[in-house]
Amino acid sequence: MRIALRHLEAFQAVAEHGNFSTAARHLNIAQPALSHAVKDLEAELGLRLFDRTTRRVELTAAGIEFRNSTSKILEDLGHAVQNVRDLAARRRGRIRIAAPPLLSSVILPQAIATFHEEYPRVRIELTDVGTGEIVQAVIAGNADCGLGTFSPSAEGVERTLLMRDQMMLFLPRKHALRDRHQLNWADLRDLELVALTSSSGIRLLMDIGAESAELSIRPAFEVSHITTALAFVEAGLGVSVLPTYALAVAKHYNVIAKPLINPSISRDVVLIHASGRSISPAVVAFSTILRNYAKKLSPIFGDPHTEAGTVP
Repeated sequence: MRIALRHLEAFQAVAEHGNFSTAARHLNIAQPALSHAVKDLEAELGLRLFDRTTRRVELTAAGIEFRNSTSKILEDLGHAVQNVRDLAARRRGRIRIAAPPLLSSVILPQAIATFHEEYPRVRIELTDVGTGEIVQAVIAGNADCGLGTFSPSAEGVERTLLMRDQMMLFLPRKHALRDRHQLNWADLRDLELVALTSSSGIRLLMDIGAESAELSIRPAFEVSHITTALAFVEAGLGVSVLPTYALAVAKHYNVIAKPLINPSISRDVVLIHASGRSISPAVVAFSTILRNYAKKLSPIFGDPHTEAGTVP
């Protein structure tokens, strides 16, 4: 026989109440079953845990020592069970999320605020890093989930689609093309471009669009951040091809944005988690809120007549 939880619970109940009948009622089991569990435990240990008389039940010296040890075991087990139940009920826990800086500022703040209203004891830790670091952090287990746009060839992660955004051309507000509802990639032929560096996924999409229009791209400026590109556009130093979620920060600049077509180039904004690794209930709840919030942003981003200054 192996010592089971029911043996320890039976022993502790009898030790606490000093009576088999009272202990059985406390555990809501029949007294013979309780007595049998205690006898089995004593047989397995090879010694008596209780001295029994017709009037009372008392712990032996061995029983006292055994009670001191098993009390801590049962207490720790109780805490562990309650902690897991709290996690399942989203009453406590931690979510570690990795995301690129701009998406961190555009999508996450309101989603986190909404989540905290419903689950105030679940802590969210955010790391804003580059896309490559996000995938590595998720696979290594240093982040529970990652937000961003990732290569379809990225292995070791599973994706949940949050929104789909389209490449747009950001222009100074008084630019000659300001009255066009949408622009063709071919319209970039004679324009000064402010491009992101070649290490950026956005730059790769810009190069694909330019190649489809048989354009030879030589940017006037190359910058590392979308906000820098927007500042250059505002200053009249050129135009910039950026994703639609840049509209959320472009409202702080004197610029407008037009969808680029022929071809229309879009990409998915997704939430990733490590393949083969279970997702905590807290992450599931947060991803639902994040997806709902992203859907609210999608109509704004998808409106071809939206100008940067009108995004709420």
